[in-house]
Amino acid sequence: MSALGLVDIQVPLDDGHLFVRSWQPKGASSRSAILLFHDSLGSVELWRDLPLQLAGATGRRVVAYDRMGFGQSSPRSERLSGDFIGEQARSAVPAICAALGLARLVPFGHSVGGAMAVATAAAWPGSCEAVVTVAAQAFVEARTIEGIEAAMAAFAAPQEFARLSRYHGEKARWVFDAWTETWLSPAFAHWTLDDELRALKCPVLSIHGDQDEYGSLAHPERIVSLAAGGGEMKVIKGCGHVPHREQPQQIIALVQSFLASAAVPPTATGQAAD
Repeated sequence: MSALGLVDIQVPLDDGHLFVRSWQPKGASSRSAILLFHDSLGSVELWRDLPLQLAGATGRRVVAYDRMGFGQSSPRSERLSGDFIGEQARSAVPAICAALGLARLVPFGHSVGGAMAVATAAAWPGSCEAVVTVAAQAFVEARTIEGIEAAMAAFAAPQEFARLSRYHGEKARWVFDAWTETWLSPAFAHWTLDDELRALKCPVLSIHGDQDEYGSLAHPERIVSLAAGGGEMKVIKGCGHVPHREQPQQIIALVQSFLASAAVPPTATGQAAD
């Protein structure tokens, strides 16, 4: 354990285990924990120092995990189901909460992880204080498909794919195929986050870069307009698809301010961040 209470654990599921890491500042036990949901190629390690910074700035416990098939969690052989976004709320989240004794959450997700964060808050309305999405998709947009197709071309280079393997090891090919095959599938073309947004009981902060190559501002606009618990949109200028890596201090400040006022749900507004 470090001064922040850094702990790694393995959480068992029916088909394997999840790798979970927790950062807990002193005195954080009574506050809602921030649960991080990574993107389609992500992992605990790829959050880098964001969890540490979030824990220090908010005084809250921060928990990150590798989804099944990713990072240090157990491998998967089957392809993702059509409801792979919602399944995190039904399986992974309850298991993690039970293992760590988490009673209240702030789901926080990047890209498709943002959709998983919203789905979790919709499924567990009595357990979620607020939701944060970063560069989240709310539907399948042409820009999203174009971005994935461009990534497929880029990852054809061995050196690019080797970077992915550093975080996922022998699971890297499954991770990449799960992302591309799911989002490019005709069966997934009509997916939206609408029902989950309308089921929210807590406020949501939707952060988006104005140069996001995987989604236009139509995504955060849709998130805040449909969020039944109230929505607040923040646009990061000159920023692409990974705001917490490109503008980390701005993200930390926005989340810190939002959580300080989350007890009073904001109205659906949108504005550029300073």
